[in-house]
Amino acid sequence: MASGTKFEIALVQFAPRKGEVEANLASVGDAFAALAEQRGEFPAVVVFPEASLSGYFVEGGVRDVSMPARKVFSALQRFARQRAPKRTSFDVVLGFYEIDENDKLYNSALYATLGPQPRLRHVHRKLFLPTYGVFDEERFVSRGRNIGVFDTTHGRAAILICEDACHSLATTVAALRGSQIIYIPSASPGRGMEGFEPANVSLWREIIRVAASEHGVFIAYAGLTGFEGGKGFTGGSRLVGPFGDLRAEAPVTGAAILRARVDLEDVAVARAALPALGDLESNLPELIPALLAAEGEERVKSARKPAHNGRATPVRAKQKKSRR
Repeated sequence: MASGTKFEIALVQFAPRKGEVEANLASVGDAFAALAEQRGEFPAVVVFPEASLSGYFVEGGVRDVSMPARKVFSALQRFARQRAPKRTSFDVVLGFYEIDENDKLYNSALYATLGPQPRLRHVHRKLFLPTYGVFDEERFVSRGRNIGVFDTTHGRAAILICEDACHSLATTVAALRGSQIIYIPSASPGRGMEGFEPANVSLWREIIRVAASEHGVFIAYAGLTGFEGGKGFTGGSRLVGPFGDLRAEAPVTGAAILRARVDLEDVAVARAALPALGDLESNLPELIPALLAAEGEERVKSARKPAHNGRATPVRAKQKKSRR
C-alpha cells in the first residue's frame, strides 16, 4: 500500500439490499475481493457510500439496522482478513446507521485502518439531516455535533455525509482544521433533468468543484445506486482535485469501482495559486464576531415572534428546495 503524499483510492458505488445488514457486509467483502483480483497494488483507501449496510430509506426501521461503530469495524476487519490480500493494510470509509452507548441513533460514517494493525480512527455523525421533500431523517436519527479532522497514513482527512457537504461552511470548517482530503459518502435520489442527466447530479458536480477549488482540497465522493421505494439513487462517484479539476468519475447508474490517484502535494500548489483559504484565515478575527452577532440576532427574532396562544414561539424554517 502506498504511503505519504501519493496514493490510490477506490470509490465503490453499489446498491445495498434494503435492511439486510449481513448481506451488505458480505457485499463489502465482495468489493475487497474484486479489488484484490485487479492488476496492481491494492488501493490505499476504499470508500463506500452513505448507509451502505442497510440502504438509505429505512425510516422507522433504523433501529433494526443500526450497529455500534466498533461492531462495524470488527466486521470490516474480519472481511478484510478473508477477502483482501494477506498482510495487506488499507483504509476504509463506510457509511452506516449507528447506535451509540446511550442508545441514540445516528447516520454515521467511519474511517478505519484494516489489516495487521487495525485501528478505528474516526466516526463522523451527520450534522445536517434533510427533513423536507422525500427526506425525513430528523424524525428517526439524531444530529451529529462536530466536524472532526483526523490524521491518517494518507494525509489529514475529514468526512462529510451527503447534505453536510451542501453547506459550504462545513467544508470551510474541515479545511480550516487542516483537512487535505474530504470524503463524502452520499445517497442522492435522482430528481428532475438538466440536459441529459438528473439535475441533482449536475448540482453535486458543481458543489464539489467549487468546494474543492475554494479550499484547495481533494474531495472523494462515493454515491449509492439502486432503487428504494420507487426512488432511484444516482451514483456519479468522483474524485475532484484541489484545483476543482475532475480526476475521475463513475457512471450515474449501476455498480462500479472507480480507482484514481491522489498526490497531496497538489494541495499546497493549489493553495499557493489561489490563496482563498489563507485569506479567509487572516480575516477570521473580524468574521467570527459577525457570525456570533448574526446568531444572536436570530435568537432574538425567534424569542419575540408571538404565537397564536400569546406565547413566544421559534421562527420555523421555510421549506427548502431539495439539493441532494
